Amino acid sequence: MQSRRAFLTRGLALGCSAAASPFVTPVTFASAPGDNRLVVIVLRGAMDGLDVVRPLGDAHLATHRPSMDRDASLPLTDYFGLHPALAPLMPLWQTGELSVAHAVSTPYRDKRSHFDGQDILEAGVSGSDIGEDGWLNRALSLMPGTTSNTAFAVGHDNLRLLMGPAPTSTWSPDSDLDLSPQAQLLLQKVYAQDPLFHEAAMKAMELADLTDNPMATRRAQRAEALARFTADRLREDTRLAAFSITGWDTHANQARTLPNALGELSTAILTLKQDLGPIWQNTAVLCLTEFGRTVRENGSNGTDHGTGGAAIFAGGALKGGRIMGDWPGLAPGDLYKDRDLMPTRDVRQFAAWAMAGLFPLGQSALESTVFPGLGMGDNPGLIA
Repeated sequence: MQSRRAFLTRGLALGCSAAASPFVTPVTFASAPGDNRLVVIVLRGAMDGLDVVRPLGDAHLATHRPSMDRDASLPLTDYFGLHPALAPLMPLWQTGELSVAHAVSTPYRDKRSHFDGQDILEAGVSGSDIGEDGWLNRALSLMPGTTSNTAFAVGHDNLRLLMGPAPTSTWSPDSDLDLSPQAQLLLQKVYAQDPLFHEAAMKAMELADLTDNPMATRRAQRAEALARFTADRLREDTRLAAFSITGWDTHANQARTLPNALGELSTAILTLKQDLGPIWQNTAVLCLTEFGRTVRENGSNGTDHGTGGAAIFAGGALKGGRIMGDWPGLAPGDLYKDRDLMPTRDVRQFAAWAMAGLFPLGQSALESTVFPGLGMGDNPGLIA
């Protein structure tokens, strides 16, 4: 088994480049007891919550974001509207399968490094000593009867979320693979008698073929492939899954670039819903980002690294159709350091309450082990 894994990883790594990070998307799985499922999607690059879920009722929004087409927003509440690129998700909002937490953040402050922010988000810790494990792996260690799927890997990256001593399985596709038709045929024959490795290899080559399509189409197809593979696992023994979506670092021309990332996210969520079928009713999807972006747009019609942001939740297990959190306002005196949305709640609290509602994890264990030092606060009622 190990020799086959090593061969597959080396063979498919040909032509891969870490510089092509938008096409290196790790997917991680683990199994756990019970019928509920949790999917965590890391939105790498810092999603602009103010553009995705727009506080249209705040009189200062127009001043801070003069280029935003506010009239195109989709109404969520009397105060908030949704970015039009997420129109496919509106039926989920109407059926209570979509929610948002606004003005949230991790404990990370001021340095605004993507790498540090993502590490802290996935480690789930309060301080700078993040260690080597992630909060999903620590949660697994507290669940009796957990196992890993048969181990397989394609690619060369992992999510910190599920790193740690508890057993997990990984599948890391690289869509920047450059395999000739002959090499693909050889790979199919080598793994023809090994269903798990054959499926992984075929999925990696499917993602590689997407590079011939335009960017927006390629991103949607990639998201569909990742979500479909995830749903396949969740229909079996897998109970926890995590993968990432890139493209949220919108320093320039945000009105043009952000819809691509939102389209990929929308496709991923709707593919999960479709492919999970009745299992969707026991599923929660947490879409989390490392930090928000500046309240004021910059001279390039984009936004820079900020602090407070938003988290998006989907799934049939939700008590949805709500904007959660305490809105701080956009008046100059309400901003964090006169530049960012003021965070009013720790995003880890929503993740912790989701875990508590889905799995046999008590508040004490969540606050001390899964998210060390976290005070979970009042239950937001995220899970139905």
